[in-house]
Amino acid sequence: MPERTIRVLIIDDDEDDFFITTEYIKQIDTASFKIEWCPVYQDALKKVVARQHDIYFVDYRLGAKTGLDLLKEAIALKCEEPIVLLTGKGNQKVDKEAMEEGAFDYLIKSELNTEKLERCIRYSLERAASVKALRANERKYRNVFEKSKDAIFITYRNLQFKDLNLATSELIGYNTKELLNLNLYDLIVGNELKDKIADDLDKKGDVLDLEIALADNNNEIKNCILSMSLQNAGQEDEYIQGIIHDITNLKKAEKVTLQAEKLAAAGRLVRTLAHEVRNPLSNIQMSVEQLESTSGKEDDKVFLEIINRNSKRINALITELLNSSRPAEMSYQPVSLQHILDATLQVALDRMTLKQIHSEVKYPDEACMINADVEKLKIAFLNIIINATEAITGDHGLIRISVTAKSQYYIVEVKDNGCGIEPENLSKLFEPYFTSKRNGMGLGLASTLNIIQSHQGIVDVKSQINSGTTFIITFPKTNL
Repeated sequence: MPERTIRVLIIDDDEDDFFITTEYIKQIDTASFKIEWCPVYQDALKKVVARQHDIYFVDYRLGAKTGLDLLKEAIALKCEEPIVLLTGKGNQKVDKEAMEEGAFDYLIKSELNTEKLERCIRYSLERAASVKALRANERKYRNVFEKSKDAIFITYRNLQFKDLNLATSELIGYNTKELLNLNLYDLIVGNELKDKIADDLDKKGDVLDLEIALADNNNEIKNCILSMSLQNAGQEDEYIQGIIHDITNLKKAEKVTLQAEKLAAAGRLVRTLAHEVRNPLSNIQMSVEQLESTSGKEDDKVFLEIINRNSKRINALITELLNSSRPAEMSYQPVSLQHILDATLQVALDRMTLKQIHSEVKYPDEACMINADVEKLKIAFLNIIINATEAITGDHGLIRISVTAKSQYYIVEVKDNGCGIEPENLSKLFEPYFTSKRNGMGLGLASTLNIIQSHQGIVDVKSQINSGTTFIITFPKTNL
């Protein structure tokens, strides 16, 4: 028993029973007690809520209400101190209900004695201390669980969600009720990943730092790192606890960096080639000019013109390569994305009309203002729209263009219903000189990426064969 004085409140409308119980408690010599009496239900409830006592002895009969009613109200009001129910006669049904509702013990008044009360108080206080410590830990870890920026969850053995934090809902886009009816396997993209997860759980009991792709409620792909482990393995109450860390933005940043590095490497290559090619090309052009002035033969002039014309073409190609690889020189001014897109559509209108392709636009009511080089950005958008028109081969061609305003950025989407892009080509799409067109040079989208990155923009592409392609361009909002 603790050395401090134990504060006891006896809640009983019979004063004689109060005195009898008090005398038994006073005879306990292993601790000191401060005992108070409260015969009125509402006053007793106020005292319980005030939490000024260490233990409560509550009589079952309290006038119009019962000790069980008080017990239920006290527990609902977050009472953590032990409550012991007292009755005049034993009743197994009342005993069972009292313990289920949260009573620490159930005693029959006629069987009370000092030894029984000493044991009851000692066990109740020890158990209450343990329960308080457990609840404190639960609150601490529940706070970590709820406030975590990572998705933390608990599932049944088959990976059906059992409990989850707010971050899980925010990541996947479903509310808690919807997720509790879903299985983690339903959200994972790729059967190979699902098989690996099931195999790891069966053989090792855990999954550690596995990179996965999740499809959220809007069918957008989220790149994540998954870790989870099996708890209480082999028991009836076994479950799985896990954590999902969203690395989508990190992946996008890596992609942007990789694209920039590829452009830089291609630029260095082009500048080297341009230097090495232009030197002999200059010699050829000077020799042609010399021969033109000295040769009087008509046949020679024909061949010299061919050499001269093709030399100029090679020089023009080198200039175009250099322009596509070097950072674009920009002249920025405040302008709305809607204005740039409308102007670009006007330029592409003839080509779309000839191919009988319709367009749909969806803009916010307010102007989405950015600092931009209008002409350069028109070129970037025009390259994307022309690619979309060339990808559409059948009837009912449609290009949808939308602008969405978010808190920190604007999103431009250009979506077509064309043939789509092969998955293995998606990662090469913006590489200089890569093209799937028969007569293409592979510089259009490389130039587009260059221009968009000069506007601090990010480009992403989603495509499905025979369904179409969507270019997603994100521009940060700037203070104008």
